[in-house]
Amino acid sequence: MTTLIEQRDAVNKWLERYGVRFGVYKGGVFHEQLFPFDPIPRVIKRSEWNHIEKGLIQRVKALNLFLSDIYSGKQIVADGVIPEEFIYSSKGYLPQCENITPSKGIYTHICGIDLVQARDGSWIILEDNLRIPSGASYPIIARTITRKVSPHTFEHNHIEENRGYIDLLRKTMDYANVNGGLAVILTPGRYNSAFFEHSFLAEKTGATLVFPGDLTVENEKVYYNGLFNTRQKVGVIYRRVSDEFLDPMAFDKSSLLGIPNVMQAYAKGNVALMNAPGNGIADDKGLCYFVPKMIEYYLHETPLLQNAPTYLPYYPDDRKYVLENIRKLVIKDVSEAGGYGVMFGRDMDEEHLANIKHLIETEPRRWIAQEVIDFIDLEVLEGSGTVLRKADLRAFVLCADEIRVWHSGLTRFAREPDSFVVNSSQGGGFKDTWVEKN
Repeated sequence: MTTLIEQRDAVNKWLERYGVRFGVYKGGVFHEQLFPFDPIPRVIKRSEWNHIEKGLIQRVKALNLFLSDIYSGKQIVADGVIPEEFIYSSKGYLPQCENITPSKGIYTHICGIDLVQARDGSWIILEDNLRIPSGASYPIIARTITRKVSPHTFEHNHIEENRGYIDLLRKTMDYANVNGGLAVILTPGRYNSAFFEHSFLAEKTGATLVFPGDLTVENEKVYYNGLFNTRQKVGVIYRRVSDEFLDPMAFDKSSLLGIPNVMQAYAKGNVALMNAPGNGIADDKGLCYFVPKMIEYYLHETPLLQNAPTYLPYYPDDRKYVLENIRKLVIKDVSEAGGYGVMFGRDMDEEHLANIKHLIETEPRRWIAQEVIDFIDLEVLEGSGTVLRKADLRAFVLCADEIRVWHSGLTRFAREPDSFVVNSSQGGGFKDTWVEKN
């Protein structure tokens, strides 16, 4: 029988052989690193998962309604639920997307919602990722390898199968497809941090992996220019290119990663884009504060999952509280992602603290502050023994004819003791997530 240490080493060796890596830019230089796997799974009881699932479906439903509203009538602003300035000052808001209704009215095709579990057992939302969330491929391939190197691991465990994500993704692409054309996954290329995932998902779903230059727009329709001068109409693009680089004619004119005039084809309804451009307004960290209010406003329901206690320096009372209690709070720059721009007040020296306070006072819209959640530690194998490390869960929610939550997820853990930052771009590792069956 394979030991946990043997299982860990064997799985990580196979992951390295398959090229399962995570790339990051640091100091202007591209670094590629392994995303280390830990063999001790996170296990979530079925009753607990049912509550998480209902809360995530509720949240994503409200976020989709918010996006539909904010790019049309903006009734939630008119009714005073969200300040107008919070919309137009957000880097995620794209005026180019005004009055464009995506295929089937769905903006949020693939959502990555980050949660942590508090000491009392409750699950708390840290943030929503509605643009190009990554990470689903890693637990799928890790479990596939584990089945090969350690078949006994799953012999007596009554857990949900995680390969179902592939079917969910393909069904989502097919549902969004506007004309029965080709389904493609658009990658920025080899030097993107999640390039492995792009190629993995294309292979598993049967979609075509395309690079910048493979797609062209003619007469407001998108075509794939394949081998041997073949040309096929494209019906849906699962794009892994950021909004600002997606179309140099509509956004960043210097972009070499996008498709010129694809926004015209999208606006005409001739191609579906997953996720919809402009979604960044809904996962702006400042807007996260308002999601419980969105649920009440659009659905007339009480939120089933709560945000981490959050303060907006934009509001004078919140700003006063943040400045007076900054030592016990975590400060986040709303324009940053991947664990960057996250600062713990308790770790700052006086000079750094004074600088951040000044920035909060002069640029209040740029920041949010949250109470430090003492979320649970999970066992991680280190050397020949185990240690406790902070861990979160990225749950994946997919929207087609109905909203479905993948019965697994990406559990990320911090590799350094006492660290609360678990992001892969910050050197974290990952675990399999086992959801018990009924």
